[in-house]
Amino acid sequence: MQRLQFHPLLKRIRWGGTRLGSVLGKPVGPESDYAESWEIVDHGDDQSIVAAGEYLGWTLARLVAERGRELFGSHRSDKQFPLLVKFLDAADRLSVQVHPNDEQAQRIDPRENGKTEAWVILEVEPQSRLYAGLKQGVDRQRLQSAVENGTVEDCLHSFPVKPGDCVFIPAGTVHAIGEGILLAEIQQSSDVTFRLDDWGRLGSDGKPRALHVEQALACIDFERGPVDPVAPKVISSSRHRLEELVACEYFVMRRHTSASPFPFVAEDRLRVLMMLEGRATIEGGGQSDQFPRGQTVLLPAMVDETTIRPDGQVVVLEAFLP
Repeated sequence: MQRLQFHPLLKRIRWGGTRLGSVLGKPVGPESDYAESWEIVDHGDDQSIVAAGEYLGWTLARLVAERGRELFGSHRSDKQFPLLVKFLDAADRLSVQVHPNDEQAQRIDPRENGKTEAWVILEVEPQSRLYAGLKQGVDRQRLQSAVENGTVEDCLHSFPVKPGDCVFIPAGTVHAIGEGILLAEIQQSSDVTFRLDDWGRLGSDGKPRALHVEQALACIDFERGPVDPVAPKVISSSRHRLEELVACEYFVMRRHTSASPFPFVAEDRLRVLMMLEGRATIEGGGQSDQFPRGQTVLLPAMVDETTIRPDGQVVVLEAFLP
């Protein structure tokens, strides 16, 4: 099975911008509210479509159903592709929100998953901040009072953010992405979000957007406290620097930084590769293709050894299933 590339699924949302096109090369239109590029998705009607090769036109759901062994390898037999892979452009600040865990999500919809996610920051503006977790000592009663009084920001832990930062957001973590941030995201395959606060803004219809205060409060892990960028675990620091950013029950994220060629050896597991910085040639299985910034490829478990040949220094994000 050869490596797979999919057509991006673009989402326009009021907080989006233009950098998915101008920076990452996505096929956006003239509008200025392109918020998300869903690179790999198998979630109901939202389906990645293979862009080239033997499986041209196949949905990811069909690949999972008919080529699952080749896709996942011998240690997984998933009925749904378990990850949702995205780029996000937050020209404006996102709402304050929280995602449920698996058990909470399945009480809403037995077919749904919880949403644990992680971000790697690509670009920021001078004022850009992330909001992740609650300040020490904030409990449910204090947060609920803040929602009622319009002072939720006083309860949130926040910090200035810079390119290269990685932030891990387990389900149950209150969070918001601040304005001016372009990032890559790996998450569970889920689209369940409970909006706790929307900074007092009005929607396009001139009315406040709906909040889900009770559902959000029920999902929040009030024991988590503040969340800061992760400290990468350095696996190799030679010419090819390899860091482990996140290792949780849903996914593992690693970052490769190199100006020299480096391989991905078949290990009976699938991998997702996202080009975060630079450009390269990707080779394997008799194929040689350009791998520019903003592109995402899926290496099935049964793919031949794949080599990245950088054109200058590159930063590649790798994600795989534990």
